[in-house]
Amino acid sequence: MAKRDFYEVLGAARGASADELKKAYRSKAKELHPDRNSDNPKAEEQFKEVNAAYEVLKDAEKKAAYDRYGHAAFEGGMGGPRGGQPGANGDFASAFSDVFEDLFGDFMGGQRGGGGRSRAQRGSDLRYNLRVTLEEAFAGIQKTINVPASVACESCRGSGAEGGAEPVTCPTCSGMGKVRAQQGFFTVERTCPTCNGMGQTIKNPCKKCAGAGRVEQDRALSVNIPAGVETGTRIRLAGEGEAGLRGGPSGDLYIFIEVREHAIFQRDGTHLFCRVPVTMATAALGGEVEVPTIDGGKSRVKVPGGSQTGKQMRLRSKGMPALRGGGVGDMLIELAVETPVNLTSKQKELLREFEKLSEDNNPEGQTFFSKVRTFWDGMKG
Repeated sequence: MAKRDFYEVLGAARGASADELKKAYRSKAKELHPDRNSDNPKAEEQFKEVNAAYEVLKDAEKKAAYDRYGHAAFEGGMGGPRGGQPGANGDFASAFSDVFEDLFGDFMGGQRGGGGRSRAQRGSDLRYNLRVTLEEAFAGIQKTINVPASVACESCRGSGAEGGAEPVTCPTCSGMGKVRAQQGFFTVERTCPTCNGMGQTIKNPCKKCAGAGRVEQDRALSVNIPAGVETGTRIRLAGEGEAGLRGGPSGDLYIFIEVREHAIFQRDGTHLFCRVPVTMATAALGGEVEVPTIDGGKSRVKVPGGSQTGKQMRLRSKGMPALRGGGVGDMLIELAVETPVNLTSKQKELLREFEKLSEDNNPEGQTFFSKVRTFWDGMKG
């Protein structure tokens, strides 16, 4: 039986480019794949025919021979530029591997086109933990940080080759970054052991970076800390991470903020809490107390008469600013009434007199203090 024209088998025109042939082959291979045509007994033979055609036309030398001599280029002992009959098990397995990679490569994270893995690799992202005070988080600040990271080697300009020379195509994998080993009907692909999957090798590695294209170095970076940050806030500095391999793009630097605890204020979102001590006289009679604010100033707060420990008062817009706008929080003041200590004889006398007057002014009987004294006297008896 006469063989069909290879271009006809693929459904491609003569003179089609390599990309057009590859596109036509993939379309036919998917259409005729035996797994998709279990009810068509001819599908497997047609699939093999498509693979045999593409094995010839995808190779520049074989294609040139076929265009000139047709099928005769591979028959009658002629053997073609590389010898062997197209469509044999080895070529079929290679073609089948191409189909498998095309069908499933995207799901497995593989990179196609241009001969395997990308030669240039993006650098890793870095993390830097930065501690700031509550005052700095309130006002915002510009800080300089020192970040140890891999940076592009100046000697080889990131290429990894001595004198900045360009890497050469790996002779083992021909720039594919992977090699194939036939195991029966199938062909197994492995990372090229010579170039470690890069597709390129360096004849004369840079002495400064040993061919890596980058070196370890501390860098001083200026970071703008916006007002309103809190613990857990993340700031991204694009391109300030580790340098990429073989001239690849740099990664990013992520700065994680931690706000130190404050001696006076406690923070809850944009609100601040502050516990303020007041004298017993001020709490009883009323008055004013002076309280510190986060901006470094002071505010006077009126204390109503008869205030008890735990009473809260609010100072509007004296809290923390919102990180992305939206106003300023409040400051909540909680009173803590102080009991006087180390009293003089005169102070004790006045307090006893105050207690007696309190009993006289209580028409229903004893005050709380008198009840306590009576209780203890009864316990002693």
